[in-house]
Amino acid sequence: MVGFQSPCVYIWLILFCVKTNGEDVDVLVLLPKDNSYLFSISMVRPAIEYAKKMIKLDTGFYSGLNFSVQYENSGCGSNALFSLVDRAFKKKPDLILGPVCEYAAADVVRMASHWDIPVISAGALAVGFKRKEGDYSHLTRIAPSYLKMAEIFSAMFHRFKWQNVLLVFDDDKEERNCYFTAEAVHSVLEPEELSMSVHVINSKHYNVDTDEIMNRISESQAVVIMCAGNDIIRDIMLAAYWRKLTNASYIYFSIELFNSSSYGNGSWKRGDRYDSEAKQAFASLNTVTLLRTVKPEFESFSIEMMKSVNSAGVLDQYSGDNMNVFMEGFHDALHLYALALHDIMKNGSDKKDGKQITQNMWNRTFEGIAGQVSIDSNGDRNGDFSVMTMMDPEDGTYKAVLNYFGANGSLQTLPGFSSNRFTLTERYETPNPDKSSGGLEVSTVTCISVGAVMSTLLVMAVYFFRKKYKIIIERQCQQEQHSLRKHHHLREDTIAFSMA
Repeated sequence: MVGFQSPCVYIWLILFCVKTNGEDVDVLVLLPKDNSYLFSISMVRPAIEYAKKMIKLDTGFYSGLNFSVQYENSGCGSNALFSLVDRAFKKKPDLILGPVCEYAAADVVRMASHWDIPVISAGALAVGFKRKEGDYSHLTRIAPSYLKMAEIFSAMFHRFKWQNVLLVFDDDKEERNCYFTAEAVHSVLEPEELSMSVHVINSKHYNVDTDEIMNRISESQAVVIMCAGNDIIRDIMLAAYWRKLTNASYIYFSIELFNSSSYGNGSWKRGDRYDSEAKQAFASLNTVTLLRTVKPEFESFSIEMMKSVNSAGVLDQYSGDNMNVFMEGFHDALHLYALALHDIMKNGSDKKDGKQITQNMWNRTFEGIAGQVSIDSNGDRNGDFSVMTMMDPEDGTYKAVLNYFGANGSLQTLPGFSSNRFTLTERYETPNPDKSSGGLEVSTVTCISVGAVMSTLLVMAVYFFRKKYKIIIERQCQQEQHSLRKHHHLREDTIAFSMA
């Protein structure tokens, strides 16, 4: 009898030790100090500290797990790598949270993978980070990547039988969020053998020529997918409204993933004389954003976050409730790591086995602060997304009419959904614009009023000018499409980093 009890007691003691023995985990958080970012330290720190507190209070298998968190300024460039190297001279962290920006993340993840340190980020969303077999082997993405978002467009193109698409995006040549967004959409739709064209904006250095964009739109019977700032989206939709291009021959989408308060309700409003027309124009705009699923625990979390952010003086920089994917993501990141660490400790390993911890975080589903979180076998979170439309043109509010669930690739229609809104009809002759948006178009009515001789000369001049202009535009389109076809090469050139 004694011989039987001893092994049992021994096994029980092992399990007891795995569950309760203290384990100190050093966490390095790499995020910008600049509060213009939705993922600044001031914005995200409260969420990480909240998760840390909840884990410490847990009496289950989290018991005895202690996180020591250090916050360092990553900026959106090489500062992130410098912060990691400086920290490593003293002691390498057990876990890295962040960075978010693509170029900063590329440097850090490559170094961390070499050092066998797990990295969890609510950023690093570009296509290039999907390759985990080499440089990014230790990266887990706790927020849905741009590729995951692009899947909703593939699903809609299949369902609604669309054939033409025009990508319009603003490329700032620095952080390039919209470039990476468009890259993902292009990557997903390219194998579909669609008629696809691209129009690139560089609003940082040039004025946005809405007439040029309208010409591109009017030449196609297309689904227009846009990624740009709210002011640019508003200008484009106003120009489309004035040019009578918001009819059923065109379907417009804007992509807004990061902050629920920056799209939909009131995003057309500026307090200027164009608000009324902007509201009518936005009635034709659909917005793709993250699906918001809220459970009871989220309410207390949200209240705590708002108190913390408000006390830090950040709240007034943003409109709305200030909750965003970064706050939720980094909160859930700490819980995901704790789950994986617990699993490997049961098998006799420890926190120094970064590769095994990373593998245990992949192909896993757990309960996050706002709902279920599903990480696929490649370490990327499956994304659920919504299509928002203006349901009430009187008050200009938006509601979800379609949901997409990434885990099974399904589309769900919601009350208020109308198939007519997503059906392209045969295009008819576009009337002359009532207003000019300040571009290159010349009204033929004005030319006729000059007189017979001058009219003939002007019409001939406009004909040859527009013919030449069209050639330039077509060449530019070919160059842009060629550029995006090479996006994998561009990505590797820009995302990859050299220690030299």
